[in-house]
Amino acid sequence: MSSPAEKLQAQYYSETAQSYDAMHTACKEDEHYQALAFIEMLCSALDLKTVLDVGAGTGRAVRFLLDHGREAQGVEPVMALIKEAERTGIPQGRIVEGNGYHLPFEDNSFDAVIECGILHHVAEPSQVVDEMMRVAKRAVFLSDNNRFGQGGKLGRIVKLALHRLHLWKVLIFLQTKGKMYKVSEGDGIYYSYSVFESYDRLYEWADKIWIIPTGAAKASRSWLHPLLTSSHALVCAIKDKQ
Repeated sequence: MSSPAEKLQAQYYSETAQSYDAMHTACKEDEHYQALAFIEMLCSALDLKTVLDVGAGTGRAVRFLLDHGREAQGVEPVMALIKEAERTGIPQGRIVEGNGYHLPFEDNSFDAVIECGILHHVAEPSQVVDEMMRVAKRAVFLSDNNRFGQGGKLGRIVKLALHRLHLWKVLIFLQTKGKMYKVSEGDGIYYSYSVFESYDRLYEWADKIWIIPTGAAKASRSWLHPLLTSSHALVCAIKDKQ
């Protein structure tokens, strides 16, 4: 059973499906296109042929990877977005209906599993990451928000301090009156999230992890880069080939 928040988010995407690309994927230089370029380079270097995109939307990542010769597939919970993907050229059946909490695939089904900007839309991102690791053989790629790199300099430090003190969720609980999420006209329901929060989980699964800033206008001189300097980041968790 979907939660009320998930139902609201699905309704938002269903109602905006035809304008989804104009709203979310039109900028070819945004952080997720940057991430996809790095993902493709790593897939080529590591010989990763099959890739699953979790929360595929209208197929931006699937289309990108197919165009670069990968055997790409997507999973998406909102049927209106799948239909829009197919209307704009994604082969029928390439994106299947499904939920990131319970991916409809067996263990180790894909060489790599990716997500582009969906973890800040779910209440329990750790559960989605667990599922991504379950169906991935060699690599998991997270391209998403980093709240510690957003806002003013002092605000970023305060966010990190509150997180370390386990008080950040208390603040969000109070700010949102217990809902834990906020709503924007351009992005629907979203939660406070940083890809760095998924680091420990990926560390236990992977042999190596690389973090690539995708939300910084230029390289930072801070030794805290990209933690406190980049609004978005790509986390690459890699298993060595057995």
